[in-house]
Amino acid sequence: MFLKNQWYVAGWSHELDDQRMLARTLVGEPVLIFRSEAGSPVALQDRCCHRGAPLSLGRREGDCVRCLYHGLRFDAQGRCVEIPGQPVVPPKAFVRAFPVVERARWIWIWMGDAARADPDSIPDTHWLDDPAWRGLPGYMHYDVDHLSIADNLCDFNHLPYVHPTTLGGSEQYAQERPLVERLADGVRVTRWLSDIETPPFVRKVVSMPPRVDRWNIYSFTLPGLFVMDSGSAPVGQGARAGNRAGAACFRSCQALTPETATSTHYFFSQLHDFALDQPEVTRAIHSIIEQAFKEDERMIGGQQRTLALDPSFEMLPLAMDAALSHYRRVYAESLAAEQAAG
Repeated sequence: MFLKNQWYVAGWSHELDDQRMLARTLVGEPVLIFRSEAGSPVALQDRCCHRGAPLSLGRREGDCVRCLYHGLRFDAQGRCVEIPGQPVVPPKAFVRAFPVVERARWIWIWMGDAARADPDSIPDTHWLDDPAWRGLPGYMHYDVDHLSIADNLCDFNHLPYVHPTTLGGSEQYAQERPLVERLADGVRVTRWLSDIETPPFVRKVVSMPPRVDRWNIYSFTLPGLFVMDSGSAPVGQGARAGNRAGAACFRSCQALTPETATSTHYFFSQLHDFALDQPEVTRAIHSIIEQAFKEDERMIGGQQRTLALDPSFEMLPLAMDAALSHYRRVYAESLAAEQAAG
């Protein structure tokens, strides 16, 4: 059902502050995440091996967690180290421990074969904690399958129609065909628009002329990571050739992590490289992005409800679907290969 041998975003770093224990279902698995006393993240299966009670309903004892159903205590490697009233701990008394890495404000977790978990393969999202950029952490829970959200992120033709007052702007945007490139692990989309109406959200946070040269360059890669370079620059100044002086530039980092077959965790941040000393600008951008994503949620949720009424319905492929078709194909091929390899 899901790719397992991948790094997924499990949460934001701040969600583990103050010795909190974070319980979250990830890729169909109940997971408990917390910081060790040394500050490193720990991820354990959130299901006691005895009677299946959630360890997240237990308590921290140093780097261990005690199940508060019958008192079993587990260390940070998932080994049961104490059973009340039973001096010998059987070899099968353990819970799974997941490889986990904290990087650039995201907690990454490997849900597959631990021997294949290479931290060097974690994607680059350094903008999240780069002092040259500002942004706020965002999270949404969707009662929608992750591939439907992936379709939406691959298809920016919807911007003028779903987001007319936030991200969209002129319907001229949808008339311009982007360059779509299939990657080994996903897809890259490049769209440049010359002399177009300044997007509404840009006008709200920075002084720009009414018309700009606009770009959206993004990759969407397995298992659900969206990274975008976007912005607006004065018309004709040469932004496409690299002159971004006076431009409003953004970096967007977004990650989809399936919860179940019909629900998804959505982590995101929209970062900007201007007005760095104006936190109100950062808050305004974040608020607009949240509003836009709620617009997406309304549309995708409605789509899922109508599709559920008629499972035989077949979508009509159009030229604008190239990016999402590439990603769906890459995902399906990768899933088939993983399942074939056992």
